[in-house]
Amino acid sequence: MTLTGAVGFALVLVGAGLVYSLAKAAVPAGGQATMINPIIAVVAGAVTLSLTATNFAEGLKAGLLTFGGAYTVIPFLNESAVDVHGWLTEDQFLDGIALGGILPAPLIIFSTFVGYVAGGLWGALAMTVGIFLPAFVFPIYLDRPLVAVAENPRIRPFLLGVAAGVVGLMAAITVDILGQAVVDVPSAVLAIAAFAVLYRFHGKLTVLYVVLSCGVIGALLQLTVV
Repeated sequence: MTLTGAVGFALVLVGAGLVYSLAKAAVPAGGQATMINPIIAVVAGAVTLSLTATNFAEGLKAGLLTFGGAYTVIPFLNESAVDVHGWLTEDQFLDGIALGGILPAPLIIFSTFVGYVAGGLWGALAMTVGIFLPAFVFPIYLDRPLVAVAENPRIRPFLLGVAAGVVGLMAAITVDILGQAVVDVPSAVLAIAAFAVLYRFHGKLTVLYVVLSCGVIGALLQLTVV
């Protein structure tokens, strides 16, 4: 199934949480069914914003979808930056992900590249602030309420369902990236080799070595073709 926009991702995760909650509720535990009554609020509006403000808004929406990692943000930001706003091409977006993979920073930093291509320095700053803002605000100001929610036995089945939905989204994202990055036999061989090495070795610098090595090999192959 193909989903578009933040609403699509929210529906997948909320739906996964509800399905798992209902499944748990159908199985009595100690003679009592587990009940859950989540309140879901969706606010949508069409607001005309400047480019910098739009970069911030798109970054903020993406930041609210990170769920502890950048992989769930990739398709959302791809649709927003490439399909909706036309800030980047598919190849440029993929280049940004590759750059994010070799920088000494979380992969989500590729959003800074997206903001820069879209709106220069101010666009990069706005996108970065929007992406990271929820990660700072939630732990500082909402730590106790979030911990209470996570420890609530009635809500826990919903959260477990959301976690399962995130895994499914990451798998779908992997397939999508493969379709864009693996375009010929050499790229397929590099992808398989990289997967094998990363699966076997789990050192802190393994990812860096693998990504840089694949980049050098790709550059050499490009030179031989030219």
